[in-house]
Amino acid sequence: MSEPDDLDALRLACDRALTGHGPARAADLLATIPADTDLDRYGAGGVVAELEAEVTRLLGKPAAVYLPSGTMAQQSVLRVHAGRSGRHTVVGHPECHLFRHEGGALARLQGLVERPVGDRHRMLQRADLDAVAEPPAALVVELPQRDLGGPLPPWDDVVEQAAWAHDRGTVAHLDGARLWEAAAGYGLPASDVAAPFDTVYVSFYKGLGALAGCCVAGPADVVAEVREWRGRMGGTLFGLWPGAASALTCLRRRLPLFPAYLERAREVAGAVRELPGVRVVPDPPQTPMLHLLLSTTPDAFRAAARALAEEGLWTWAQPGVTADPTVVRVELPVGDATTALSLDEICAAVARLVG
Repeated sequence: MSEPDDLDALRLACDRALTGHGPARAADLLATIPADTDLDRYGAGGVVAELEAEVTRLLGKPAAVYLPSGTMAQQSVLRVHAGRSGRHTVVGHPECHLFRHEGGALARLQGLVERPVGDRHRMLQRADLDAVAEPPAALVVELPQRDLGGPLPPWDDVVEQAAWAHDRGTVAHLDGARLWEAAAGYGLPASDVAAPFDTVYVSFYKGLGALAGCCVAGPADVVAEVREWRGRMGGTLFGLWPGAASALTCLRRRLPLFPAYLERAREVAGAVRELPGVRVVPDPPQTPMLHLLLSTTPDAFRAAARALAEEGLWTWAQPGVTADPTVVRVELPVGDATTALSLDEICAAVARLVG
């Protein structure tokens, strides 16, 4: 058995986990699809329409459309905005997901131009946008900023960023892959977080723990165009009901729990920040996720993580590297599995990972 296969077997054998809702298992995910689910046909009707109506209500937008992937969703909606304005530049933070993790898809597939703005080591701020002279097709704001550890800019500043876009005759789009976490961090309903933005993307598999899938919400005419682009990009499958049904189940089950997840994130930060060789980013956490900087090497980390997995506790398969070879970085999304562990268990695990 190869090392990745061995690690996967260890992960599935663990009965406890430190991050999120724990390792995904097929049986658990299938259980989120009710047996009496009303099927759609090519994305029309059934549970897909029910989910779209739920998201429309939650986000306070006129319409929503379900798509099987976030990459497809955001490319589609930005393509629509660009087509309407005749502009091609997309403004966003240097570390935003669209610029960092999608293989240059905006340029290679949609003919759009990425325009990073601001300091890559901190959240985008309204003042950063003064450096942009060209008229953009859209401003993209990611809340929270996942690659920075889940921080949130001041809410007033977010509103001003959206106003900057509107003052320049363009749109503000919210990359809300973790909108549910951002809403908990701001202490606002999801609809209030979505309100300054023309269009919003939300994910269902990340913080909610559903099968893959997402929605784009916004004006009815924009959403109708996104629905057409979903078909052009191969996303209108004969049946989209498994992902939509799972999303609806997990949305209703877990959305009320995000304030408690945020409280646990802050409790975890308060406990582990006292450990030697541990830094919390951001400190304190602003959403139900945080990053840990650990004073250890990648090899030592992997050995400790394997030992913990052999004892039944899954942590991480491997760490993220940093510019310092003696420091690694890990992301800790807080969910059901995290809340099931005691703070003593969490501290003991992190201490062993540091070594």
